[in-house]
Amino acid sequence: MKKLDRYLLRQFLLILTIALIAFNSIFIIVDLIENLDRFIDNAVSGKIVVAYYLYSIPWFINIGFPMATLIATVFSIGLMAKRNEYTVLKAAGVSLYRIAIPLVLLGILLSGLSFELENRLVSWGNEHRYDIERRYLKRNSRRSVPRMRSILTNIFLQKQGSQHISITTYKTRKQIAENVTIVSLDSERIQQRIDAKEMVWIDSLEAWASKDYSIRRFDAQGKEIGAHIAHRDTLFHLSFRPDDISKRFKSPDELNYFELESRIRLLKENGVDVTRWEVARQFKISFAFTNLIVILFGLPLVVLRPKGGLSFGAGMSVFVIFGYYAFIKFGQSLGYQRLLSPVVSAWLGNVVFTAGSVLLTKLVRK
Repeated sequence: MKKLDRYLLRQFLLILTIALIAFNSIFIIVDLIENLDRFIDNAVSGKIVVAYYLYSIPWFINIGFPMATLIATVFSIGLMAKRNEYTVLKAAGVSLYRIAIPLVLLGILLSGLSFELENRLVSWGNEHRYDIERRYLKRNSRRSVPRMRSILTNIFLQKQGSQHISITTYKTRKQIAENVTIVSLDSERIQQRIDAKEMVWIDSLEAWASKDYSIRRFDAQGKEIGAHIAHRDTLFHLSFRPDDISKRFKSPDELNYFELESRIRLLKENGVDVTRWEVARQFKISFAFTNLIVILFGLPLVVLRPKGGLSFGAGMSVFVIFGYYAFIKFGQSLGYQRLLSPVVSAWLGNVVFTAGSVLLTKLVRK
C-alpha cells in the first residue's frame, strides 16, 4: 500500500505544480492587461512594473492554491478511474477511505503551508504592492479604476514610539478626522490623553483645528490629575499629518495574523469598533483550511460517476470552487454588517462545504 500512496502523491503533486504555474500565469497576464493603461498613463517604468508583479506573486499563489488543489485531486483520482486503476483497487478490497488517507494528510499539510504563506509572504507582498500603487499609480486611467477610499475607518497610528493615535473615521478629501484619541505614554504609563470629536487639517498653518475637545493628564500611578474641556476653536500642532493617515494606513490585507491581533488589541483599548478587523483575522485562519476542504469535496466528485468521472469532476470542480469563494465572501459581508459574529461569518463557508463533502461521500460507493 505504500507504493500506492507514493504513486498517488507523486501524481497529485505534479498536477498541483502545473496547475499553480498555469493559474499564476493567467492571473499575471489578466492583471497586466487590466492595469496596462494605468502603467502607461502614469509613465511607470518597466522596473517598477516587474517589482509590482513580483510582490503580487505570493497573493496570486495564495488565491490560486485552493483551485489548484481541487484540480489536482480531481485529475489524480480521475486518471486512476479512467485507466481502470480505481476499479482494480476496489476489486482488491481497497476502499475510497483508504485511498483518501494520503491526500487528506497532504491537505492538512497544504493548509498549514497556506497559513504560513499568508503570514510570511502575502501580507508582506501586499504591503509593498499597495505602496507602489499609492506612489506611482496616482492618475486615473482611461477606464474607471479603484482609487483610495474617500473615507477610512478604524485607523491606528503610532508616532515617536510613545504616542498612539486612533481615529474612528477619516475623510481623505476634506482631511477631516472624527472621534480622535491621542494617548501619550512615558515608560508604558499614560501621561496625557486628548479626545476630540473632530479635527480638520489646516494646510497653510500645518496644524489641526478642533473644537469640542478634552485634555486629561495623569500622574505616575495613572491617576487623573487634571482635565481641560473646551468648546472653542483651537489649533493643535501634533506629530501626525494627513499623509501619515493616507499613506501609512494599512488595510487588513497588509497585516499578517499576529499583526492583526496586535492591532485589534490596541484598537479595543482606544474604544474603536474592531468588527471588520476581527472578521479579517478569523478569515486568515479559515481560508487556510480551504485546501483540505476542496480535497474532501473533490474525492467523491470523481467517483460519483465512474465512467465519466474525470470530465464530470472537472466540470463540477469549477462550479464548486467559485461557489465556495462566493459563499465565503457572503459570510464575510454578513460579518461586516454584524449580522453574524466574526467567527461564524469567517467559518460559515468551511462548515457548509465540509458538511456537503461528508454528505457527498456517503452517497458514493466506497
